[in-house]
Amino acid sequence: MIMEMIKSEGIAQNSYFFGSGGEAVVVDPRRDIDIYLNLSQKHGLNIRYIFETHRNEDFTVGSLELAGVSDSEIFHGAHLDFSYGTAVMEGDTFNVGKLELEILETPGHTHESISIALRDKSVSDDVYLIFTGDVLFAGEVGRVDFFGESETPHMAELLYHSIHEKILPHGDNVILCPAHGAGSVCGADIRDQETTTVGYEKKTNPLLQINKEEFIKRKVEETLYTPPYFKQMELNNQYGAPILNRLPYMPPLNAREFSEFIENGAQVVDLRKPTSFGGGHVPETINIWREGFPAFAGYFLNYDDPILIVDDYDQPHQVWRYLIRLGYDNIKGYLRGGFPEWYMAGKDVAHLDMWSVHQLKKSQENGDEMFLLDVRKINDRRRFHIEGSHHIWVGDIPQMIREIPQDKKIVVYCDSGYKSTIAASILKKNGYSNISSVLGSMGAWLKSGYPVVK
Repeated sequence: MIMEMIKSEGIAQNSYFFGSGGEAVVVDPRRDIDIYLNLSQKHGLNIRYIFETHRNEDFTVGSLELAGVSDSEIFHGAHLDFSYGTAVMEGDTFNVGKLELEILETPGHTHESISIALRDKSVSDDVYLIFTGDVLFAGEVGRVDFFGESETPHMAELLYHSIHEKILPHGDNVILCPAHGAGSVCGADIRDQETTTVGYEKKTNPLLQINKEEFIKRKVEETLYTPPYFKQMELNNQYGAPILNRLPYMPPLNAREFSEFIENGAQVVDLRKPTSFGGGHVPETINIWREGFPAFAGYFLNYDDPILIVDDYDQPHQVWRYLIRLGYDNIKGYLRGGFPEWYMAGKDVAHLDMWSVHQLKKSQENGDEMFLLDVRKINDRRRFHIEGSHHIWVGDIPQMIREIPQDKKIVVYCDSGYKSTIAASILKKNGYSNISSVLGSMGAWLKSGYPVVK
């Protein structure tokens, strides 16, 4: 048996390639499919089956793209009306070389969610591992809030039964292969661990150590964020995203060409770090640092207007992949040579004021009037926050911007200064002029020994 996990950084998504006897299977493929084709060639395996554990919400699945070049079949759960592929039911089995795959219907995260139990028949008739999709993660279980508040208790109950009746009974030694790792928005607190086992989760996963009533209660009370791009992902993954055939071309643009796109309504994202962005940037630009781009781009970019990129690197290839995984096909190019191309062409340069935590503390002590904005996740704020601050999660800034006064000094903090600069750049783009982002933010505040409210 050959098996490899393919991780999509940023969105913490896991897909799987495995096979035996000259044939291969892919579970939850991403849209840039070259990795699966390369693995197929590397191991001399023909891709026969593609399984989707559910209609994914956080990325555009690549099943149609992959099936189009590998002549493979697509399968997914029966309890959603997909416009492509074939539905599978509880107990359906598939054979690939010496491997047997058995379908387990495991609703809860979504109605059509399935898990896939794998047996290596050359070794044993026992289940060897289970691909759990978004049902069960390392240290966590799937979210159940996609169908509205009234349906959450029912979905939580379904999830509880799926875990306890379909997955755990296969035995403590069974390996679990989830669809997401730490950092994914598809679970509240997924542990940083690639794989796990049934036995290890029974010992360490707090949600597996409580009864059904408490489980449902905790899931109902859970506070999770739903990025707006999820709606587009759901459409792409139920009805099929446009076929790419190849990665889109992101051409290098000079300052004049870049400026023309901006004048025609393009969205511009600067991938540099906050300090670089604060020192100077293209006006009307959103700042999302490179490593945070896949996790935050879907909160702020739309699917209609052209997308332009500013980066320190001359050819931001990885960003192409991030964008197409999120379903953004409206990529128009990047600023050739990075930000120096812009200012060397004599173009206008904007700046963002950066404060140290010491400036913030001194301003507080002086009684200066300001609107101190905390853009961290609500659970982090509940643990502790800076006195006098107001809270809006960074991803909610566009929808709640009217709650932020334009006639006051705005000072934004987060965990370390990266998300606060995203928020500050959004506010600047929307006409706020007197605004500062706090470098180091809460991390630096705590290290400086300054007080917090708990």
